[in-house]
Amino acid sequence: MTSPSNTAAQIESIVRDLKTNSNFADLSQEDLTWLAERMEDAHFAVGDVLGRKGDPISHLNVIIEGELQVDFPEEPGTPRFIAHQGQITGALPFSRLKNYMGTARVALPLHVLRLHMQYFPELIQRIPVLGYRLVAVMSDRIRETTRQETQRDKLMALGKLSAGLAHELNNPAAAAQRAAKSLKEAMDNVRSASLRLLQHPLTNEQRMAVFAFEREVTDRVAEKSDSHLDPVALSDLEAELTECLEAQKVEEPWKIAGPLAEANADLDKMEALRVDVGDLVLIDALRRVAAVVTIFRLIHEIDNSTKRISELVTAIKRYSYMDQAALQEVDVREDLDNTIKIFGHWLKKGITVKRDYDPDLPKVCAYGSELNQVWTNLIDNAIDAMNGQGELRIRAVRALDAVCVEIGDTGPGIPEDAKSRIFDPFFTTKPVGEGTGLGLDTAMRIVQKHHGTMEVKSKPGDTRFFVRIPLQQPRFHNNIQPQQEQEAAS
Repeated sequence: MTSPSNTAAQIESIVRDLKTNSNFADLSQEDLTWLAERMEDAHFAVGDVLGRKGDPISHLNVIIEGELQVDFPEEPGTPRFIAHQGQITGALPFSRLKNYMGTARVALPLHVLRLHMQYFPELIQRIPVLGYRLVAVMSDRIRETTRQETQRDKLMALGKLSAGLAHELNNPAAAAQRAAKSLKEAMDNVRSASLRLLQHPLTNEQRMAVFAFEREVTDRVAEKSDSHLDPVALSDLEAELTECLEAQKVEEPWKIAGPLAEANADLDKMEALRVDVGDLVLIDALRRVAAVVTIFRLIHEIDNSTKRISELVTAIKRYSYMDQAALQEVDVREDLDNTIKIFGHWLKKGITVKRDYDPDLPKVCAYGSELNQVWTNLIDNAIDAMNGQGELRIRAVRALDAVCVEIGDTGPGIPEDAKSRIFDPFFTTKPVGEGTGLGLDTAMRIVQKHHGTMEVKSKPGDTRFFVRIPLQQPRFHNNIQPQQEQEAAS
């Protein structure tokens, strides 16, 4: 490729534009002229495409005016990189970036000075200070790209967890709301049944018999007795009760039979009560008992639903170590269980969880919220690998002065050609748009921050990640201490 045939006026204009950029401003006139003689002074309109994904990158671009955006085909309209006035983009000396990662499109009228990469060797030899600066530009670009991708990876993970938690919270919340609405109808039934029962001229002994029967049935429900019948026996009892009530010309007998069967009402005692108080009183008494049983059932449903919500909120707080010291004594078993709760929605689709925890597993000194990111990434990868069907295996044991956590799955395994690269930044085996390749890199950096190790063994049907975290962390110059030691010291 030959140099652009720039005129003297064009060279003077390019030199003037280069001086507006801090990386070139203090270069000698001779060096600026050398660059200007080899640079292309280019202008692009809004919408122009400088390159598409896979196209080779051949020029260093010094943006004088305008804006350039790069987006990925799988996420059109969402810029992954934006360059504007004063920035240097495109090819850089020593950079391993050879092809466009996405579509580079002009967002604002673009004025750019372009230098073909064929001149890089001579540039570095002729103007070494500029070579150093361009290496710094490349480092800044790598750092910013990594930061953006890490942030995107975190947002993707947060969005996935949020969706699952929203689903997990919605189910018990909706159940509690339905039960609360049904309570009004049940209370109305209790009132009407009570009024009808009061209209009967009963003796004190008869009233006590009705009360005793009601208390026996409802107490069994209120105390959540284990005497509930299996589904087949429950169905048989409900059918028998319905038949008895139909024989006595009771309207809508199934409304009474269902709650009474659920409470495992004793047919013999019902018959004894009928002998004591008569058919009409018995029917009104059974209506009241059925309404009270329904109320207790609804209360239990609300109680269970709110407990589930409370458990999830507690798991989230413990998972994030909200309002707690950064470095502290961490119960790895509890953190693993809390992380599993966060993934509850996906596990219900066909994944069974097998836990194997050392009952005497000691706590480790760690940054709890960061360590949970490791478990989150590994469990998330395991779930994805199994495509919603399989067994998630989690094991935690003591290994001398450390805790070893093993997270495995029964997925297809890691391809042989990928095993040596899975911890590399931006490497992913997931389909385009589903992974950034930073999950395992982030996990590895967190483990290394804790002076631990992480390795993987994989074959079809058995992939296992091994994470080793020392029980204690080195004492730092700022005298950070585990929470228990701080309390003891105080």
